[in-house]
Amino acid sequence: MNFERLLSLVGDQPCFELAMLAQLTDEKRESLRARLYQWRKSGKVLPLRRGMYALAEPYRRTPVDSVQLSNLLYTPSYLSLHWALSFYGLIPEKTVAFTAVTSRVPRTFSNTFGTYTYRNIKQAAFFGYGSTVLGQQPVMMASPEKALLDLWHINRGKWTVDRMREMRFQNHDLVDVEKLSRFAERFASPRLLETVKIWRELADAEEKGMVAL
Repeated sequence: MNFERLLSLVGDQPCFELAMLAQLTDEKRESLRARLYQWRKSGKVLPLRRGMYALAEPYRRTPVDSVQLSNLLYTPSYLSLHWALSFYGLIPEKTVAFTAVTSRVPRTFSNTFGTYTYRNIKQAAFFGYGSTVLGQQPVMMASPEKALLDLWHINRGKWTVDRMREMRFQNHDLVDVEKLSRFAERFASPRLLETVKIWRELADAEEKGMVAL
């Protein structure tokens, strides 16, 4: 397969996989892997993770959306934790690295488009996310309530008032406390249920214009 053939096959795709090329061309993976290595060296192809690539900007006809790429790099997964909390404005910091949750083993990938970290969560807790259109692309992302619970669940230890303060949570009114409680019950975790109670107290204090606990 030459480069023109590659462009005809994947030029309209934001990214592509070695396995897909093998199916489309019937070429052996070893041969395709060698060609992709040459195109990487010449700057025509960009590595995203093992077995996944994107055409370099002069050659691809479809842009790569760095946010949507989080879903594509490692499936199943959805954006959550610090990135989602920053997106919703629940923490003041702007989070550059993409943080996601997966039911698979945890992984981290770094490429031209960013750093993507995937934290593991049990299959029973893999819920509370949906499709959100960012720009023109649909992205799978946790709801505000689930992003909080994922953070509290994955980061072990007791979430005390002081620990909550360190996160500098804000805009508590963006969180549906009843939904937060229902989601927490599905984890069957006394620690998370206690954390939700503390969140309620902080949200009440903010609503009344009181100094945080």
